Amino acid sequence: MAATGQRRSGRPRAGSGARRRRSGRPGEHGIIPVLAKVAREVDGAVRRPPTPRAVRMKFQVVALVVREERERVKADDALTDTRRNQELKRLDGVATLLASIAARDTSLLELLAEDAQVSDAARAFKAAVMRAGGLEPPEESPPAPPAAPRPGTEKQVVPRSVTSRRLANPFLAPDFGAATERATVPTRRLAGWELLDPLFRSFGYAGPGAPACMSLPEARAVPGPPDRKLMPHQAQVVEATARGHRTFLLADEPGLGKTAQALLAAQSADAYPLLVVAPNVVKTNWAHEVRMWTPQRRPTVVHGDGEKVDGFADVVIVNYEVLDRHIGWLGTHGFRGMIVDEAHFIKNKGSQRSQHVLALSERIRARTTRPLLMALTGTPLINDIEDFRAIWQFLGWIDEAAPLPTLLTALEGTGLTPADPGFYAAARAAVIDMGIVRRRKADVIADLPARRVADLPVELDGAEGRSIRAAEATLARRLVDRYRSAMEARTGDDVAAEVDLGLARRVAAAELKDTSSRAGGENVFTMVRRIGRAKAGLAADYAAQLARNVGKVVFFAKHVDVMDQAEQTFADRGIGYASIRGDQTPTAREKNIAAFTGDPDVSIAVCSLTAAGVGLNLQVASNLVLAELSWTHAEQTQAIDRIHRIGQAEPVTAWRIIAAQTIDSTIAGLIDSKAGLAAKALDGEGEEDVASSTDVRREALVTLLTDTLTAEGIA
Repeated sequence: MAATGQRRSGRPRAGSGARRRRSGRPGEHGIIPVLAKVAREVDGAVRRPPTPRAVRMKFQVVALVVREERERVKADDALTDTRRNQELKRLDGVATLLASIAARDTSLLELLAEDAQVSDAARAFKAAVMRAGGLEPPEESPPAPPAAPRPGTEKQVVPRSVTSRRLANPFLAPDFGAATERATVPTRRLAGWELLDPLFRSFGYAGPGAPACMSLPEARAVPGPPDRKLMPHQAQVVEATARGHRTFLLADEPGLGKTAQALLAAQSADAYPLLVVAPNVVKTNWAHEVRMWTPQRRPTVVHGDGEKVDGFADVVIVNYEVLDRHIGWLGTHGFRGMIVDEAHFIKNKGSQRSQHVLALSERIRARTTRPLLMALTGTPLINDIEDFRAIWQFLGWIDEAAPLPTLLTALEGTGLTPADPGFYAAARAAVIDMGIVRRRKADVIADLPARRVADLPVELDGAEGRSIRAAEATLARRLVDRYRSAMEARTGDDVAAEVDLGLARRVAAAELKDTSSRAGGENVFTMVRRIGRAKAGLAADYAAQLARNVGKVVFFAKHVDVMDQAEQTFADRGIGYASIRGDQTPTAREKNIAAFTGDPDVSIAVCSLTAAGVGLNLQVASNLVLAELSWTHAEQTQAIDRIHRIGQAEPVTAWRIIAAQTIDSTIAGLIDSKAGLAAKALDGEGEEDVASSTDVRREALVTLLTDTLTAEGIA
């Protein structure tokens, strides 16, 4: 009878008759129904705002216990797979209810932040909930004193949009499969051997003709934008990713399209959200390439403190210089892939940027099963073979002391030790098969056009960039005012509902005429010159990177001050250069040309676009940088022809530096469009006149005017 009385009381205890009677319905006992009951109470209370403090505390406790219980169920080896899945499904039901509650009162989400305080009352209620569910609460240890902040922590920021993303996914479960990937590999032959030094030396011992690239599958059609097509050597890396390969040291020479390979590999691996760490000069170009190659994915670029970061973007692009401010949230953002561009930047493991990159890689590998990790560099080795160390560690091939499981398994599979003949060749092959991809232009020359112009958009940050954009807005306003005045002078049917392009061209022509007769003030000529000066440092920085990667590079600029700034950059970095300008004597000019073509220590020729655009043979280089835009396609072509000429054995790439979100982009597009007209005229396919520099200037102003009119809804 006593047992019967207990059953009627409605408060069954462990081991009671109530549990025996209800054993066929396991969903009615244990911690989960207790959590569900409290969650329903909270749901009812939240429907009658405002939410009392006690209800908020209950919400926090249920959420904490749900998280802890998920971890316990996943780690419980005593459970069968079926039972584990049942328990997780029931917990997901409670979590779904909590999510709907938080949707009604979003302030509750603050209680789930990593730094949220848990009150003494909440701890006591949590213990009561656990006991009610048949669990023994852990003993509470006294709170530890607050740890001293790590150096640099005071600089760290969390963009508001990133916080919004976290709050939108408060119950995102971690990927525990990553822990399985890090299981220890039993060693047999190699137990006790020091392996890192022999691995590095294996690359130093390689003789001529030794393979430097992993075996890649045959290329096949790669999903991508319909107007773009990968070259066969690019498609091979994407195909390898599709077949399951996840780590790459992509060391192709510049000009072979590493960026496109990396982005489509990320698409193939569904490695989103994706983190890209790149030098400042190319981070805007990465966003441009994301839109071009994977238009269905949204990029965001981190500038400064990240006020404009889109926390919901698919691809987050950050430069090395601001990593220290964003290392905190980047490490917990849930990235499933990471690309490090110009990966030789992290070769010094003592540097802060190297430590940040390695820390991010470690966090991603700890949270994600087989993430996509790609190190991109045309120069994997700068000084010695030890430069490999940081890159291999980023890729998860080694740690501070030894090879990690995947590489260690491959080394064990060779059946050799460092004392055996053939170990070094086998070890080198094992590392290469981990994902080293190295192709030179000469290796894939059949894939490449004889020459191409590659645009590199750059962002003009800081006060100078803001000043240029303000000046461009002032110029646009002057054009709009002229256009509106002309339109107001018209009457009746002469007033057009859309932009009158004929009138716009007359306004632009009048502006050019006034500019030529007016001293001072902002105009299209001074705008372009200011943009050229603002781009000079970025263009020189990119030329320096190219020189380290491929050797000889030609740097073209229009103005002396841009050339001066570039030469100062090269001198500061210890890069040898030769200057070819219009004010030189013939003897000095020949001496500098000979230095560039014959001296291996002279890596860059800094050339005047007008003085060196004709009559020079600089084919010792196959890469050139156009720091400033020409006003005609012909002038640009003449510069490229200094290296693209008879005797040039390699495809030529001209890197055109373009200031994004300025009139520079408009001018680049006009030059390209006029190139088509020129080709038609030369081929006899049309009667169009080859465009003059005046045409490009006028059309640039027309575009500025019409874009402003459209944006303001005037037309």
